[in-house]
Amino acid sequence: MDKKEAKTKQPVTFGFGQKGIHISELIALCFVGVLLNLLGGWATTKSGIPLYLDTIGTVLTAVFGGYLPAVLVGLLSNLFKSFFDSSSIYYGFLNVLMAIVVSVMVRDGWLKKWYKAIATAFVLALIGGLAGSILTWFLYGFASGGATTPFALYLHETAGLPKFAAQLCADFSIDLLDKFVTVLLACGLFHIVPKKYRETLLFDGWQQKPLNKETKKAVRKMDSRVMSLRTKILLLLVIAPLCIAILASVISYMLYRESTIEEHKQLANGVANMAAGVIDPELVDDFLFYGDKMEEYRRTEQLLYDVRESSPDIEYIYVYEIKKDGCHVVFDLDTGDLPGEMTGAVVPFDESFGPYLDDLLAGKPIDPIITDDTYGWLLTVYRPVYDKDGNCVCYAAADVSMNRLRENSYTFFAKLISLFLGFFVLMLAFGMWLAEYNIIMPVNSMAYSASAFAFNTEEAREHGVERIRELDIHTGDEIENLYRAFSKTTQDSMQYVEDIQTQSETITKMQNGLILVLADMVESRDQNTGDHVRKTAAYTKIIMEGLKKEGYYADQLTDEFIYDVYHSSPLHDVGKIQVSDVILNKPGRLTEEEFEIMKTHTTAGRDIIQEAIEIVPDSGYLMEARNLAEYHHEKWDGTGYPYGLSADNIPLSARIMAVADVFDALVSRRSYKGPFSFEKAMTIISDGAGNHFDPLVAKVFVAAADEVKRVAEGFENGESPVKA
Repeated sequence: MDKKEAKTKQPVTFGFGQKGIHISELIALCFVGVLLNLLGGWATTKSGIPLYLDTIGTVLTAVFGGYLPAVLVGLLSNLFKSFFDSSSIYYGFLNVLMAIVVSVMVRDGWLKKWYKAIATAFVLALIGGLAGSILTWFLYGFASGGATTPFALYLHETAGLPKFAAQLCADFSIDLLDKFVTVLLACGLFHIVPKKYRETLLFDGWQQKPLNKETKKAVRKMDSRVMSLRTKILLLLVIAPLCIAILASVISYMLYRESTIEEHKQLANGVANMAAGVIDPELVDDFLFYGDKMEEYRRTEQLLYDVRESSPDIEYIYVYEIKKDGCHVVFDLDTGDLPGEMTGAVVPFDESFGPYLDDLLAGKPIDPIITDDTYGWLLTVYRPVYDKDGNCVCYAAADVSMNRLRENSYTFFAKLISLFLGFFVLMLAFGMWLAEYNIIMPVNSMAYSASAFAFNTEEAREHGVERIRELDIHTGDEIENLYRAFSKTTQDSMQYVEDIQTQSETITKMQNGLILVLADMVESRDQNTGDHVRKTAAYTKIIMEGLKKEGYYADQLTDEFIYDVYHSSPLHDVGKIQVSDVILNKPGRLTEEEFEIMKTHTTAGRDIIQEAIEIVPDSGYLMEARNLAEYHHEKWDGTGYPYGLSADNIPLSARIMAVADVFDALVSRRSYKGPFSFEKAMTIISDGAGNHFDPLVAKVFVAAADEVKRVAEGFENGESPVKA
């Protein structure tokens, strides 16, 4: 195993802060947070201060430790408080939500500005005050006790607000003050504690080298074509538990409802049986005739009242004699807001009794009836009363109110949802924390490093490989396998690129060397030219650098163009290979016919290079070599050959070569002339600007006279600056 491989095989850790927070420190942080919550709540209760201060530990843990420890503190605090106050467990999810909100706001710098800190307190009050008030309303109703009860009663009784609005305003007002104090304390500690110590308490989950703030921000904002991995994981963590929760809630409600209705039926049956038991069937006719004039009637009525008072859920108790014309009242007990019917009165049958009427007239028992009409939502049980001969003389009925079932259902759902939300948010926070540091950040870090990888220089490539290696992802799962494969592939690819580049450089040197060899072969046939191809190459480079410096022809003078022209310029006279030695080396002036033959070296050079282009079609340097060979004798004013092109119709490389070619011919010795002085040659170039030469090309060439002179003198001294 090599050192690089050994370095990547890290032990799997459970990611603890950038400075190395340990499990023991995490437990201590959570313990302190829970203790602060409990002490804050206890202190305000004992002192009677109209505050809570029972989230101060949650907020401080979120500020210093991050959202996961804060969520744990928020939920554990309410779990511990529930041992003394069972209702506390239902408010755990509010603590959890506040933990997440504070963590996000701290991450975004909300505690660094006073107005943002106030906004933080306001947001926390919306969670603790408004959401908490709504939950309290469903659980316990209006003014159920606590610090806000006196204020809520005042708003309702004195200010005239409805109960719900009074409860909401009171809870929010007190909670806003409470959260303002809490956030103020958190801000003070945040600014007092040095940053390096805050970082030691931060509980992150890096399974790689921690990213700096700027890189982390860039990684988080990486675009996705359709949906980010973070969103997909979030949806998975949300949808699955929600579906299970909805199904469980529906099943729980159905079971709860059936159980409650069954309890109500048992209660109603028991009450109806008790009521039937106190009725003397032999006296029913006398009760109907004499009513409360009878002592036995009054005694029986009182017994029925005693039966009704046995349970708060019993709404009505009455005794009817059922006849075809209606229900003849034997007993009908008064209630607080509804007096009973007079004895002997006839009450018409309710529509809901239609299906049971025949059985009632026949004196048969009937199943419990649930109605929701004028008298409210009731469960009614009719129990027949039989005389000694087995005849039904009347029915003892008990109505049990089902309103408590509705109220209890609201309470049941509020408790169910609050409990679910607390643990759901905890699991969601833990799932997102785990996914963030074990999946999302490693994958996005690799993607970010790959997208920022530069290939243009060896230093950039080495930096890119090193940046990937420094990620040091050690999740201990398939993500780590992916990272290792990615890192190895990158390193191998860069090694392959370096090998290719080395080979390419070798091929390029060989290519340039062959060009010079070919140019030398052609040049050796012309006894007049000497180092012409090398000197003209050097001059073209001077011209191109001058043009680029001045900003002339910026769209054409790319680095690639300069490279191609410089290295292909030795081929500008390759067509001379097809010109006769007699003409090529004639000591005197050429005749008109000989000159026409000499001019064909331009098109001959074009054809030679074109054949090479067909073999290597995408070669930039061959394209420029063809332009140089074909057009370097064209003139700016259109009097050149072979086509008589003018101005910009002549390729830029050929216009550059024209100056270099003519200048070297002027200062060089020929069999038919002596060399011109450097100054005179420069004057001729300057005078030719605008007719023979491109004026800009001539201008920068003349401006670089000192550099041109050094090159010319260098060749005279045997120092050739043109390399293969």
